[in-house]
Amino acid sequence: MPSNPLKSSVLLHRINTNTTTAVMHCSQMQSRSPSNIQKLEVPDTVVRSHTHAVGPDQCCSAVVQEIKAPVSTVWSVVRRFDNPQAYKHFLKSCRVILGDGNVGTLRQVHVISGLPAANSTERLEILDDERHVLSFSVVGGEHRLSNYRSVTTLHTAPDGNGTVVLESYVVDAPAGNTKEETCVFVDTIVKCNLQSLAQIAENLARRENRSSS
Repeated sequence: MPSNPLKSSVLLHRINTNTTTAVMHCSQMQSRSPSNIQKLEVPDTVVRSHTHAVGPDQCCSAVVQEIKAPVSTVWSVVRRFDNPQAYKHFLKSCRVILGDGNVGTLRQVHVISGLPAANSTERLEILDDERHVLSFSVVGGEHRLSNYRSVTTLHTAPDGNGTVVLESYVVDAPAGNTKEETCVFVDTIVKCNLQSLAQIAENLARRENRSSS
C-alpha cells in the first residue's frame, strides 16, 4: 500500500470546499450513528440505517446533500453499483468481478492518479429499492482506507421538493493519521461525489421534464 499519509494527499489541495466533520471517539466497539446526523431533520428510519459499529481506532462521519430532483431520478444514478464513476469522478473505471448486481456483488474500481490509492475491491451489502438505501464495504485493493463501510440513503426533502442524500461511513484511521485527519480526508471525497451527483441528477431531471412536456 502507498506510504503517503492521507494529510499530504494532493486531493486536499485540489478541492477547496468546507466540510462538516463528525468524529466518533470510542473507547470500545459501539453501535452508533454519526453525531452530525442527529442535528438534521431526517426520519428515524433513515437515522437507523446509518448506525455503524465503531471501533476504538475508527472514525465515523456523514455528509448530507440536497438535490433539486425527485428521489426516483437520483436513485436511478445511485443504485448503479456497476457504474459508480458516473458521479464519483475520482474513479476512472469499474469492473464487476462477481455477481449480477444484487447483494454480494463484488466490483473492482480503479482510482485516478495522484491519490494515495490505486484500486479497491468493494462488496455490495445493501440494495433496497423500496427504502432507497445502498451500502457497500471495501474488502480489498491497494489503498489506505481499511475496513471502510458506507451507507447512502435518499429521502424526500422536508418541503416535498427534491431529495436529501445522506452518506455515512466508518473507517480505520491509518497509522500516522488521527481520526480527525482521516474524517476530513474522506469527508472531502464524499462531499465532492455528492456535489457531482447533484449536478448530474438535476440535469437528468430537467431532461425528463422537457421530454414529458
